[in-house]
Amino acid sequence: MKLSVVIPALNEGLNIRELITSMHQEIPKITDDYEILIVDGGSKDNTRELAASLGARVVMQKEKGYGGALKTGFISAKGEYIVTLDADLSHSPTFIPLMWEAKSDAEIVIASRYAHGGSAEMPLSRRILSRILNMVFTRGLSLPVKDISSGFRLYHSSTLRELDLTSSDFDILEEVLVKCYAQGWKIKEVPFHYYPRKGGVTHAKLIQFAISYLKTFKRMWGLRNSIESADYDERAYNSVIPMQRWWQRKRFKIITKLAKDAGAILDIGCGSSKILGALDNVIGLDILMRKLRYGRKHGKPLFNASVFNLPFKDNTFDCVICSEVIEHVPADKSTFAEMTRVLKPGGRLILGTPDYGRWRWRFTEWVYEHVIPGGYAEEHITHYTQKSLTELMESLGYTSKENHYVFGSELIMLLEKAA
Repeated sequence: MKLSVVIPALNEGLNIRELITSMHQEIPKITDDYEILIVDGGSKDNTRELAASLGARVVMQKEKGYGGALKTGFISAKGEYIVTLDADLSHSPTFIPLMWEAKSDAEIVIASRYAHGGSAEMPLSRRILSRILNMVFTRGLSLPVKDISSGFRLYHSSTLRELDLTSSDFDILEEVLVKCYAQGWKIKEVPFHYYPRKGGVTHAKLIQFAISYLKTFKRMWGLRNSIESADYDERAYNSVIPMQRWWQRKRFKIITKLAKDAGAILDIGCGSSKILGALDNVIGLDILMRKLRYGRKHGKPLFNASVFNLPFKDNTFDCVICSEVIEHVPADKSTFAEMTRVLKPGGRLILGTPDYGRWRWRFTEWVYEHVIPGGYAEEHITHYTQKSLTELMESLGYTSKENHYVFGSELIMLLEKAA
């Protein structure tokens, strides 16, 4: 099935006929392969009967609240794409074709009240609260979104498949968006005019609404500042923490200078680093799909693979970059076998790793663990020193050309493979 329209509903008998009728008029403009799914929260009026008579599929939500309704809808939907909207006619079905047109640009399309050109008709108190909550979330969590609380969205179903959603109220909208963005999915906003509820009464309680949002913000802040976020590396480059920002930019400067004009370049463990976007003729490789999804914006070829099994022929690259990878895998010559295989004779190998032979790194790592819990430091299982790494690489036929340091702690080596 191409499209599922998921509509949470509770006592919406006054609106449901007009809503579903409009759906049947608008959706065939984009596809005939669709379903309308009414997720009912225990209506006491004729919502369920009326929806079924108009060709909608009705399911009873399994968990309480708006969040419970959406989770039931996501599980029940059969479509490749899923549209969510409210049952109160504040979200006009006439807008769905415009969202559909934008699906080639992003996996999530938001009908946005606050993007340029968007607007909303709502009471002043609600407008102020909505603006504040959106500002807190988007700025506090560094999200490139104007309207994080809009429930009128188009998702590619793949974005929702593996999400572990815990919110039960309207804050699920923030949780879904933050977790999808952390997985590297693209988000696009389309300006939208929000209309007031046409009939019935709202089920949103503003104080409860605000409290649940703030609780979710706390949980999502932890995710956004952990290595689980696809853009972790790029955010570090622009970090509000001066030392972290300086460190990332120093590494970027050293590596891009060493790799400049090298010819064909492979960046192993490219992550979401800005290095990928700064170099020409470069291919990015990472074992984490979320990193690669995020890295699509650079327009460079990307591969999902392991350093132990590179999908390239022998002697393919003039330069191989492997920065902040080798400390995450066991110490063994096999770690370097594949990068040596794909590197041309006389080619450059740029290795970056913390130097555990220096007290400054050991102290820095201790501070890092306390300032940014959940960061990379907890995953360092192999501790190299300049001496041990140089001896290892020379035994593999490399010549050490240059050694550089970031803050006297992170070692960046330029090595040359034997001709």
